[in-house]
Amino acid sequence: MQTKFVTCPHPDGAHRLAYHEWGDIDNPNVLVCVHGLTRNGRDFDDIASQLAEHYRVLCPDVAGRGESEWLPPEHYHYPQYVADMLCLLKTLNIPRVDWLGTSMGGLIGMFVAGIPETPIQRLILNDIGAFIPKEALERIVQYLQIRPTHFDTLDAFETYIRAVHAPFGQLTAQQWRKLTENSACPDTPTGYRFCYDANIIQALHPADKPIEAVELWEYWQKITCPVLIIHGQQSDLLSVETIQKMQEIHPQTEVYTIADAGHAPALMNTEQIQLIQDWLLA
Repeated sequence: MQTKFVTCPHPDGAHRLAYHEWGDIDNPNVLVCVHGLTRNGRDFDDIASQLAEHYRVLCPDVAGRGESEWLPPEHYHYPQYVADMLCLLKTLNIPRVDWLGTSMGGLIGMFVAGIPETPIQRLILNDIGAFIPKEALERIVQYLQIRPTHFDTLDAFETYIRAVHAPFGQLTAQQWRKLTENSACPDTPTGYRFCYDANIIQALHPADKPIEAVELWEYWQKITCPVLIIHGQQSDLLSVETIQKMQEIHPQTEVYTIADAGHAPALMNTEQIQLIQDWLLA
């Protein structure tokens, strides 16, 4: 794995976008893996290392997360995130990709998959769909507003990660530690902080607007490529009713439900990784 950077524009200038690359750089088969709201591209280390045998795998850190530069707060929104992903592909001269997106990363994938002459050939949505309930968004906003800003030790950080990300599913002690290490940045003078800009909440809850349910059916109707939805059965973001409506609109949509997970399955265990590999390579 190598971490590299591209420079992408935003309305007030430019920013560096980090991406973590696996596999053969000359492989024309490319998989883009995009993380959730407060996460980063290192969430996909396990799946990327396995799929690198078949793909060149790119795992970007969305702006304001991981090793990517932060933006002026008003630019944390989906049009910017979509523009950044297209910038990445254009800079690397990649004309077509398969896409795996968890939560926010899935929404970005939906937007990209619906544009004319989209580069996305196959789309995997990890526990996200064309309708997001108001109650789920309120929960996420509350989490962002009350989260601790500092941890004295990595063990304390891990305790918090295990609590707030319990819906990720049944993970081993080693996997929880890895998620923690990939979530933590050194803080001053000692300890750790989250590796993201607190202002990313702007994309979810602009200060001047109330929280409302999100309906994205007009975007979903534009998607024509094959889709796999991975559904955490206990999820509060993605319901069975939403999935059924998505399948009615787009019959090329398959669904795999993970019983012991909510929002969103971590995609770290062997069975989940194998499922994704089999679907992509079928």
